[in-house]
Amino acid sequence: MDGEKYEKESRMGSLLAEKTVYHCRHAGNPAVGMTVLYSRGQEQERKQLEQEIVAEMDTENQNVAMEEETEADQVASILKPQTQSTETAEVEKESEEADSGQEEVAPTGNTSQALHFAAEDGILWPMEGNVILDYSMDSTVYFATLDQYKYNPAVIIAGDVNSKVYAVAKGKIQSIETNEVTGCTVTEDLGDGYLAVYGQLKEPEFAVGDYVEAGHVIGYVTEPTKYYSVEGSNLYFELRKDGVPVDPIEFFE
Repeated sequence: MDGEKYEKESRMGSLLAEKTVYHCRHAGNPAVGMTVLYSRGQEQERKQLEQEIVAEMDTENQNVAMEEETEADQVASILKPQTQSTETAEVEKESEEADSGQEEVAPTGNTSQALHFAAEDGILWPMEGNVILDYSMDSTVYFATLDQYKYNPAVIIAGDVNSKVYAVAKGKIQSIETNEVTGCTVTEDLGDGYLAVYGQLKEPEFAVGDYVEAGHVIGYVTEPTKYYSVEGSNLYFELRKDGVPVDPIEFFE
């Protein structure tokens, strides 16, 4: 194709040169008849060659444009899957992180959970400290503040104000109430008829209906009520089975 195009362009150049010579001769030579006829044929040939060359150039330009477009499509097809793969990987990573975050949520709050407690399981001590008044439902014990002997359904553990009070076992917060004897009092349902009662508290860490794991902070020791002013700041802790007080000492681990 290139050789044929070269021949056409060379022939067209020759015709243009001859046309120029013809015009020069026509100006000074009266015998122009044969030259005119010859030049008209050459002019037609030149125009035809010119049209063919222009057509070939258009075809070449179209081919070049098509090749460039094909190369661009190939590059795009290579890059696009990589971009999509990167975006897909990022979405999967975000999804995995979200799932991971959900798995790390502590099993507390108000999500429904089955509760079970058996005496042989035992309970934790709710706070470190000395027992200043023992559980006693068989005989009365002396209450210094009241200056009288009474039955005691709980253990009274001495502790400083702001001391942490811990859940003795896994359970559900059944109630948070305030009374004049034990102040802010939190009752925890341990399951199977067992209740743990924490009195003389402040700033409960959980709300009614929340589930609590053993060892989690329930609240903090507060100033004693007027019924325990002589005994000083303390934790009132009571354990019940089917509504009846039982001795917590027998359950402490």
